[in-house]
Amino acid sequence: MPAIKPTCVRDLKLRVNLGDVVSRVVTLRKAGGTRLKGLCPFHQEKTPSFHVDPDKGFYKCFGCGKAGDLISFVRETEQLGFTEAVEALGQRFGIVIEYEEGSGGPSREERSLRQEIFEIHELATEHYHQAYKGGGSAGEFMRTYWAEKRRFTPGLAEEFKIGAAAPADDGLGALLLKRKFSEDALRQCGLFFIREGAVIGLGSLKPRFRGRLMIPIRDHQGRVVAFTARQTDLTPADDPAREAKYVNSPETPIFTKGNLLFNLDRARSHAGEGHPFVLVEGQLDALRCWSVGLKTAIAPQGTSITETQLVLLRRYHTQVECFFDSDAAGQKAALRFLPMALKAGLEVRFLQLAGADKVDPDVLFLERGLPVYAELKRDAMSAMAFACHTALPAPDQSGSEQKSRAAQTVMEFILAAESEVTRAGFLAETARHLQLPLAALQRDFQSQTVRSARQQAQRPTPDAAPAKTPGTPGVTPELHLLLLCLHFEAVGQPLSHALPHDWIDTGHTAGVLLNRFLGEFEHGHWPGRDHLDSLLETPEEKSLVASLLFDTPNFDDPGKVAQEGLRLLRARALEPRLRQIELALANPGADSNSDPISLLKERSEIQRLLRQPVGFALPS
Repeated sequence: MPAIKPTCVRDLKLRVNLGDVVSRVVTLRKAGGTRLKGLCPFHQEKTPSFHVDPDKGFYKCFGCGKAGDLISFVRETEQLGFTEAVEALGQRFGIVIEYEEGSGGPSREERSLRQEIFEIHELATEHYHQAYKGGGSAGEFMRTYWAEKRRFTPGLAEEFKIGAAAPADDGLGALLLKRKFSEDALRQCGLFFIREGAVIGLGSLKPRFRGRLMIPIRDHQGRVVAFTARQTDLTPADDPAREAKYVNSPETPIFTKGNLLFNLDRARSHAGEGHPFVLVEGQLDALRCWSVGLKTAIAPQGTSITETQLVLLRRYHTQVECFFDSDAAGQKAALRFLPMALKAGLEVRFLQLAGADKVDPDVLFLERGLPVYAELKRDAMSAMAFACHTALPAPDQSGSEQKSRAAQTVMEFILAAESEVTRAGFLAETARHLQLPLAALQRDFQSQTVRSARQQAQRPTPDAAPAKTPGTPGVTPELHLLLLCLHFEAVGQPLSHALPHDWIDTGHTAGVLLNRFLGEFEHGHWPGRDHLDSLLETPEEKSLVASLLFDTPNFDDPGKVAQEGLRLLRARALEPRLRQIELALANPGADSNSDPISLLKERSEIQRLLRQPVGFALPS
């Protein structure tokens, strides 16, 4: 890969606000001063422990320990290499990326496959959208279908870049070939059928989508990663999926259908206290909600809700209203959703319209507009009310055995909630809805909890987590001295002369960095803590430095801290040898090569060194 100029990387970090980068993924709120905080994107949590300091340019999670700068954040969240992350940030914020002399920037072949496929999807989106707006027969048909059959506005089509795929080859393949995308990218982008072993060319790129209305699918950062294609009268008879109303893109290096939610990129900025997410079944349902002003609507790819989707949702807001069709398939999907939502820590309600036998969100909002949302919220059912009603629609007409079976079903849902307080509240609500004595239900739940724990214990356990390696120790003297060098740079040079190299344990990251940094101080090459990129070689090193730089330590006297660190390292280096000498003197016949006089002299010298003050002083 071509090398990016270090000055360009420094300029990027100075010009781009870390908060703007992180807020594309995490909903941030003020945390005092200029700092921001939100739910960590790297692990599941319910209380925000992920902090961002835009002034320093670092983030740190006090839950899982992840830390870094804007480049490492993009690398981690978008699975990009260093060069790709810098290029993505440059493109996003309008900053020209400069490369080292002679490298000439990345060629098409040198770009990552993922980046190529992202670009292909942006081009395909614009290609289909222009076809939709154009004067061809496919465009005219789709505009009529959109306006008259689906009853959406032209403005909505423009906002969401709705497209048209012609019944025959419409030139998308030719466009991509002209742009010289790699063969791997064309094979794996999911837009074409390509025979195994076929030579890539115009004749081999068979369009996957023909005669369909094209709806771009964007990830939570707003990048097009796939399409949903709606069947129309233009869909040709030889389409392999002719009878399917909706066809999604296949999974690709940038698209896993269980990992994203349609419209989350827009809805997340509208969700907040009093404005829960509204989960609907399909993309057109979500588009209808958006069109009438309900801006928090989202949809899965089909009705297959996944835990990954709900964890992603949890980053932005904890409240979700489920509004699926009231038919059997919709209710089944809602029941699948409920335990996963409870496990993810989401607060769930189920929207319904009292007195309506069948409710279709698309039709309902088309006919009655946004005001009907107030009615839906008024008639909404809590998670337990919905579960109880589904398990036992008429408790006042049911016997004890029926109520007991219904209670067993509902208790399975309650087990998914992790909070004991939440479980207690759910049990009280269940007892009320099923008309059961609360004390009896609590005893049954306790028994069910024990059975569930016993069954869990009997299942094969995954391999135990690996023991902590020497590369990941806890707090060490090296870590304290490294912290000093970063925050009190005047310590660096005298420390480099006072600390022998062989006292440093380089079996862990802090020791490796301390040794490297002291070498820079010793030879007068220390670049300053704001320009350390060239000295950091691994992601672990970058993460550790970012974590240490995030907070300024509260040291009253850095010199005393340095002296204590040196004392601990000296003791660690010399005391093992002292113990060996003591053992040899206590067992004189054990080692015939040991000279007692030499051992006594060596012991005396080590004891003297351990007693004397550490020779270290800060420059005046």
